Amino acid sequence: MNYQESREYIDKITREIPSVLGLEHMRELMKRLGNPQDDLKYVHVAGTNGKGSVIAFLYSALSGARYRIGRYVSPTLYSYRGRMEVSGSRISREDFAAYITQVSDVIAAMTKDGYPHPTAFEIETAVAFLFFKKENCDLVLLEVGMGGNLDATNIIKNTLLAVLVSISMDHMSFLGNTLAQIAEKKAGIIKDGCRVVTARQKPEAMQVIERISREHGTKCTIADASEAEVLKESCLGQTIRYRGEEYEIPLAGVYQKENAVVALNALKVLDELGFPTAAEQKKEGLRTVNWNGRFTVICKKPLFVVDGAHNPAAADMMAASIEHYFKGKRIIYIMGVFADKDYRSVIQKTAHFADRILTIQTPDNIRALPAGELAKTVSEYNPNVQAMDTIKDAVEEAFSLAGEQDVIIAFGSLSFIGEMTDIVENL
Repeated sequence: MNYQESREYIDKITREIPSVLGLEHMRELMKRLGNPQDDLKYVHVAGTNGKGSVIAFLYSALSGARYRIGRYVSPTLYSYRGRMEVSGSRISREDFAAYITQVSDVIAAMTKDGYPHPTAFEIETAVAFLFFKKENCDLVLLEVGMGGNLDATNIIKNTLLAVLVSISMDHMSFLGNTLAQIAEKKAGIIKDGCRVVTARQKPEAMQVIERISREHGTKCTIADASEAEVLKESCLGQTIRYRGEEYEIPLAGVYQKENAVVALNALKVLDELGFPTAAEQKKEGLRTVNWNGRFTVICKKPLFVVDGAHNPAAADMMAASIEHYFKGKRIIYIMGVFADKDYRSVIQKTAHFADRILTIQTPDNIRALPAGELAKTVSEYNPNVQAMDTIKDAVEEAFSLAGEQDVIIAFGSLSFIGEMTDIVENL
């Protein structure tokens, strides 16, 4: 397969094979590929909100310290290949196509032997492991897709550090209906003898994490964001003081303080595990981090912010950021969501801030909720809503409605943020 054919192959699998949780098929696939994942060391990151931001901080600091770092995240905003990177370089088109061809040949033999067809995420994860092994990574930063214990990434054995970011109610149909049940699944990434760093969780989740850490004989470090002080901030970034040191962070959002504190604690533990970073390397890593789509300003007149708020906890964080940065401002929303998310709660928590709401359907995704359906639900909370045919139409309408002092906020799913950013930049 060439690159285009390999992408079409993945898109076809995405449409035809539903997401499942379980490791049996992944184990068979990786065994037939030679178990490349067993030759690598990992920082494994799970939780509800903040996984990508914490990984971005770690990736920036560790790469700056000249370690050869692999990063696996999803989804990505601007480049599909950006979900698999080593030291700032995305997987090449040629390598991706070659790995997909290799994996698809193995899958053909698997299905012939009676095994179910792996999902798109399982295939992408297998490709990532092959890529990271070939690139001789010193350490891989691995983001869980969903949950933890039964996620395809949890096939790994050599976890040096398990990191748990903020845990809240999400993917309840897969993970459980209580915070404790969800925490149990996410803490399933903890392995015997690894180290654990967790954000300070709600008591119900914290008890589960501490119990599972004890069961695996692991030391659990709690990263408490209340110990950090915000010294200055704007919608373009912030400076915090933590344990006597000042850190500049070019990411806005009231939740980024917590993510930075989790990352700093993870770096401290990695100091003890053979991957030390100097104090200045930690500061430089946070100062130069690049992680778009998380309360990111993409235009200044009018102010245009994109945010990946897609579940109730993320909506709470976005609402807190709106209150913090834009109180009293006239706000226009562009909103698109997945049908399988708790979008009603997201609307309930955010709709009242907006003067106008424009809904869109996330393109090229079978999980997307139609713009008309979304608008109908939004109208129960804010009558000033209009369904738009395309992202471009929504952007143009938002700009026509907004004055220089107004604020446009696009949110609901990370999957359309990249396309929207391109449209805004080319207007």
